[in-house]
Formats: sequence, C-alpha cells, structure tokens
Amino acid sequence: MTGTSGPTSNTGTGRADGAAAGTGPEPFGARLHRAMRDRGQLCVGIDPHASLLTGWGLGDDVAGLERFTMTVVEALGDSVAAFKPQSAFFERFGSRGIAVLERAVAEARARGALVLMDAKRGDIGSTMTAYAATYLDPDSPLFSDAVTVSPYLGFGSLRPALDAAAAAGSGVFVLALTSNPEGAQVQRATAADGRSVAQTVLDAIAAENAGATPLGSVGAVIGATIGDARADLAVGGPLLAPGVGAQGAAPADLPAVFGAALPDVLPSVSRDVLRHGPDAGRLRAAVDSYVEQVRAAFT
Repeated sequence: MTGTSGPTSNTGTGRADGAAAGTGPEPFGARLHRAMRDRGQLCVGIDPHASLLTGWGLGDDVAGLERFTMTVVEALGDSVAAFKPQSAFFERFGSRGIAVLERAVAEARARGALVLMDAKRGDIGSTMTAYAATYLDPDSPLFSDAVTVSPYLGFGSLRPALDAAAAAGSGVFVLALTSNPEGAQVQRATAADGRSVAQTVLDAIAAENAGATPLGSVGAVIGATIGDARADLAVGGPLLAPGVGAQGAAPADLPAVFGAALPDVLPSVSRDVLRHGPDAGRLRAAVDSYVEQVRAAFT
C-alpha cells in the first residue's frame, strides 16, 4: 500500500496539527493535499448496508454494525487517505449506532486517516448552525475533517458551516453535480444569468477558495458517473467523486469527466472494497488495487 504513516501520523488529526504554534489549525485543503500525495488518491466509504453486514456473516444489529465498522477502520486506517462514513447507516440504529460512529471517527483520525462525514446536511439559520456544530466543532464527539452539505436552499444558507469549518481547519464538500438521475432536474436547470444551477454552486465554491494553496478547503461533490460535466470544475478545492465501483464508474473513466481538474479529484469507492471483508488482508488488497488504478488513470 502507499501509506507511509501509522497511528502517529498527523494527516487527519485535530485543531492545529502541522501548523506553527499560534497560527491556528492547518487548513483541511492542505491536509487533504498531503494525504493524497502520501497515501494515494482514494477515499473509502463506510456504508454498512444490511446486505453487506449479511455478506460478512454479521447480524443487522448494533453488534454487527460495530464489528463491520471497526474492522474497516483497523484494516485501512493506517494507510488510506480518507474515509467517508455514511451517517444514515449509523443513525438507523439510534443512539447506539451514533456511538459506533463516534468511535469510528475518533479511531480513524487517530490512525492518520481523514474523515469526511457524509451527512448531506442543509438548512437555514440556527438549524444550519447546529449542524455545523455537530460535525465541525472540535469539541463535538462527531467532529470530522469535513462534512458533505447541500446548497439547494441557496449557497448562502451554508455560511454557518463554511465559517465553522474555516475556524476549525476543517472542510466542507458541497453537492454540485450528483450521479443520481433525478439530480439533473435541479442541477442542470438554467439560472437567470444563463449558467446552470450547478455552475452557480461551483462558482461560489471557487470564490470561497480564492487564494488558498495548495488546495482550498471547500470542495465539490461531482458524481463519477455523470459523463461530460458540461461545467467549469476549476474550483480551487478538492473534487469528491463518489460512484466508483458498484455504481458503475471505473478510475479509467475519470479523466473524461474531470479533465484538467484531475489532480484535485478524490475518487470514492465503497461497496467494491467493502465486499472483500471481513478479511483484513483482502480489504487492503482491494484498496491497493484501486490506488494503483487511480494512479495509472491519472498519470
């Protein structure tokens, strides 16, 4: 595997790791850039579908959820660049499921992996502020390196999350061009100025990242299966690309989707890695294979 650091790595750790004393937290974009360089350009989703739990010989219960999740984190946390746990698969078990998620987030970050919480939150005012506190406040038990958010109540509604992320050195991934067919109804619609709605989101992300180096901390979610993006993807931040593997996209498809923005792409694969468990060696081999495929496709 490409990883070079174990549990002592500061790739994914908290408030100010990697920053000089008194300068505040190192920005998420810089930490992600380093993680992709050192550990490979791949994110592994943690999606405990009932079918996956069954496939692992586990019960569809909290015990099975915990065994599944911690096996993935322990097998891959020392070497994968990032994990993307899907919050809904933990929430369905109530408070005990959230407790498993809290443990997984802490353990993954302790092992040096970045945690991108896939929560897709979107609301206004005090409610968005509360969501931001849940995932982007360093004192929260669910504090993550980044969180996915929805801009479709207006990009300005994300301001509490954007501000909280900047203060904590965390990141935000904004839904822009998603892979589900229904998304086009909104995302491909034309705004009053002639741009697509998705392009207005991408342009707003670019404005947030202005001047950031080597990578901004506000990213876009661009489905790996969308084909021709028909949009300017130069947002100055990371491009999270779910849909690789079981949803039909392969690493070799990504250059056609992302073009010149390819260096900023973080492909995300879930079921096509997770199906190889519970054997830790097979999980690691699956990730190794994807890291090599991505490297070959992006070179």
